Amino acid sequence: MPRRALIDHRPWLLASLAASVSYFFARDNPVPGLYLIAWKGAAVGLLAVYAARRAKSPDGWLLTAALALGALGDMVLELDLVAGGALFALAHLVAIALFLRNPRERRTGSQWLLAIALLLGTPLVAALMALPDPRWPMAAGYAAIVGAMAASAWVSRFPRYRVGLGAVLFVVSDLLIFARESGQLPEAIGWWLVWPLYYAGQLLIATGVVRAQHRGRA
Repeated sequence: MPRRALIDHRPWLLASLAASVSYFFARDNPVPGLYLIAWKGAAVGLLAVYAARRAKSPDGWLLTAALALGALGDMVLELDLVAGGALFALAHLVAIALFLRNPRERRTGSQWLLAIALLLGTPLVAALMALPDPRWPMAAGYAAIVGAMAASAWVSRFPRYRVGLGAVLFVVSDLLIFARESGQLPEAIGWWLVWPLYYAGQLLIATGVVRAQHRGRA
């Protein structure tokens, strides 16, 4: 049954991956339009569909909601940076609720240390990278939520080297955005790194949570 379920739902993952890779190469199209915005949102939006089709519990629907809000954030960011950031902040809060509902039974000292580093270090690094942009307090506030999401993912029961790593990639992607917006990171580097890191993070979180849920039920 688990193998059959994977085969049944794999097309949604493949469609998501295809949307992400094709968008990565199409986003510099000299003729921009709403179709590019929808194309961008389809990458994580299809992950949300995948999660919804596998959802059998409140945790599954929390994952679906976090991914759907992330897809909306991807699209709205193209129109308004603050509104897009607000949608992502809401997505992270939903993800935090998911991870806190699923604590790991045993946590080592090194796991706690990394979680604390993510929680405290993410907003600090974001503030340093955003300076001297006058919007740096907003960046630090948003990064505090991202750091909390990553920290809670790392100490959750979900696989650290899938869900935890995905959350860390999400953090790195956002920090690169702050550095790029403040001029501390060359535009070309941000262009090549931000989207792949972000999408890889979302993909790892989605598949890691879904797989853990179905293994738990088995």
